[in-house]
Amino acid sequence: MTGNNSKSPIVRIAPLGFPWQTIDPFLFCVYHDDAYPKANGRMGPEASLAGRQIGQDFSRKDGWSMYHGETVPGFPSHPHRGFETVTIVRKGLVDHSDSLGATARFGGGDVQWLTAGKGIVHSEMFPLLDAASANPLELFQIWLNLPARNKMAEPHFTMFWSEAIPRFVSDDAKGGRTEVAVIAGRLGGGDAQAPIQPLAPPPDSWAAQADADVAIWTLKMTPGAQWTLPAAAGEGTRRMLYFFKGATALVGGEQVQGPAAIELRADVAVEIANGDAEAAEFLVLQGRPIAEPVAQYGPFVMNTQAEISQTMADYRRTQFGGWPWKDPAPVHGHDAPRFARHPGGREELPAEAAGKPA
Repeated sequence: MTGNNSKSPIVRIAPLGFPWQTIDPFLFCVYHDDAYPKANGRMGPEASLAGRQIGQDFSRKDGWSMYHGETVPGFPSHPHRGFETVTIVRKGLVDHSDSLGATARFGGGDVQWLTAGKGIVHSEMFPLLDAASANPLELFQIWLNLPARNKMAEPHFTMFWSEAIPRFVSDDAKGGRTEVAVIAGRLGGGDAQAPIQPLAPPPDSWAAQADADVAIWTLKMTPGAQWTLPAAAGEGTRRMLYFFKGATALVGGEQVQGPAAIELRADVAVEIANGDAEAAEFLVLQGRPIAEPVAQYGPFVMNTQAEISQTMADYRRTQFGGWPWKDPAPVHGHDAPRFARHPGGREELPAEAAGKPA
């Protein structure tokens, strides 16, 4: 489906699948929304796993999946090369471990931005800690491509703690409220607000290019709220608006039923008006296309098939540094707070981010 007239800011509308459709410079976007039950003593679900294909469970049976986890849900050790993962954890926790010896526990609005570059192996497990009540998990994982010149950059991860992520609130004339979390990309303020500057992306990211015009924003709108999504700054920028929670919304004057993936013209401002029935939530992904050939084999994304063959040979030979942990699916205990331990041992805590200006 496309916009219904030549003046419509909507390029096309598609249903939301699994994963979500993306456009260059993004490669992949998946939304996990799991209603995990109470936890057992091993940080897994206090529930029978019968009927699940353990190690490969994407069933959403009873509203949740184990994915590649066998005891704890999640994704045990697996390699990446040639792109970045941006993991936005809205509810629940992720325990990260990697081949560089780094570990982290993050959640509750935190974001991890990982440049895989020349190669990293990592695990992402979802420890369930509450034995008395449910353990909901909600996250996005977004794959952002790297340009050819940076595909073999050194691996690097950056933590955006929830306390430090800039947020923008707009109250409209009718009493509706729109809240925007600015994960990447400067957001023009409007409404007499100063522009919102994001935290700095990793140094080798496409998002670190001044003219790449990459933006990752999440929007939450109360029933009936109205807000204008500003035009993108860059020439050639492309933009996707994912309407993932809510019933209906007017987007550029066109009624859209949720859930939906909406490609928008990026060079015009677009008014979004939520319906009156319930709150709505959106994810915005935008950027100037890298516009290079993409050769992909699973978790490896390069520019040519020859580079994919070389990547597979490199991984067989080196295991991208090997796996320094005893378990392919490490978790960080029942009592660990949110933290990050970087390669080399530097420790980072959310409290350190709380005093930083947004």
